[in-house]
Amino acid sequence: MANKDYSIKELIGLEACTDCRLCADVCPAASAAFDGRLTGVYRLSGIKKILRERAGIIRRFFGIKDPSPARLENFSETVFRCTLCGNCEEVCPVGIQLKDLWLSMRQDMVHSRAYPKKIDMIKNNLAKSRNVFDEDNEERAEWVDDMRDAPDHGFIKESAEVVYFTGCVSSFFPMVQKIPMALAETLEVSGVDFTLLGEEEWCCGFPLLGAGLRDMAGEFIDHNIKAIRKKGAQKIIFACPSCYQMWREYYPDEFEIFHVTEFLIELLKNKQLQLKELPMTVTYHDPCDLGRGARVFEAPRDIIHSIPGVNLIELADNRESCRCCGGGGNLEMIDTKLSAEIAKRKIDDVMMTGAEAVITSCQQCVRTMNTFVRRNKIPIEVMDITELVKRALKKK
Repeated sequence: MANKDYSIKELIGLEACTDCRLCADVCPAASAAFDGRLTGVYRLSGIKKILRERAGIIRRFFGIKDPSPARLENFSETVFRCTLCGNCEEVCPVGIQLKDLWLSMRQDMVHSRAYPKKIDMIKNNLAKSRNVFDEDNEERAEWVDDMRDAPDHGFIKESAEVVYFTGCVSSFFPMVQKIPMALAETLEVSGVDFTLLGEEEWCCGFPLLGAGLRDMAGEFIDHNIKAIRKKGAQKIIFACPSCYQMWREYYPDEFEIFHVTEFLIELLKNKQLQLKELPMTVTYHDPCDLGRGARVFEAPRDIIHSIPGVNLIELADNRESCRCCGGGGNLEMIDTKLSAEIAKRKIDDVMMTGAEAVITSCQQCVRTMNTFVRRNKIPIEVMDITELVKRALKKK
């Protein structure tokens, strides 16, 4: 396989590594697994050797053979057992864009046919059903049926000023369907003219990048853009940070996009949204894609501080240093045990604050932390910020 999966900038970045090992110190997967082979520094060293062995002139001169399939499969273990949390990139002293490198490595392993078999499931699900769970895509908005007093149109209008792009996890996973319900009610009470896309919403494409299937993403991007255009909307809001990041980085700059925390702050400033007193002590978990990825740190905290009676206690590691919950990078599909161990460490951090609830702004974080909390009967409530706002909502 040639080295076409990597940009020139990424190849230069590989050579810039100083072997300082700071990335190893902050890697949630490596520390949870007690396995140095999951660190960024190990991964960089391994891919450099593989790329050099593939280089035609060097290979011919020294009589070096291409890396064997067995060796590539072994190396793919470190490539895919990663949450793509970006903490390694955050601490890199020479500024290597490591997340982009990790995605390119995954694409390389797929092209080299050295990847976990679960990747085929992700590929087939998205190709067939346009969502990562292989659910009937016509049922994307069925969560509306579980709402009290939902309008007859089910929030699916022919046109609207704003589109709420729900995302696969919130659309289909029962544990987190309270998130779109809470947001839809809040938007309605606030007088926002919004619509869902319903079955016309396809996966944003983010799981394809994490699966090393970047080649497939263009079809999904093109479809979703056309679906938004048909609604005549100028604004799109996302409660899912991964969808938001995907639109920020890979979609054309055609619409005004907001993570829901940024949108809710505007509603509060415009007095479209009013919140009542809610006596609670909470802590806040910064989702990796929203925090380190999109640099949205203050909007969620501003929302929490705007609710009378809510006391926020920060985690020891917060904002750009916040520890991953274990739910990113398709890790839960690839290595369920490792994902759960990372979640355990996250919940241990949460419990140290003494808060009665941990608030986050990501349905996958809610799902990952809640799954661990429920299985282990831990006395902490896990909530998305949309649920917290709904709980404090003053209805007109």
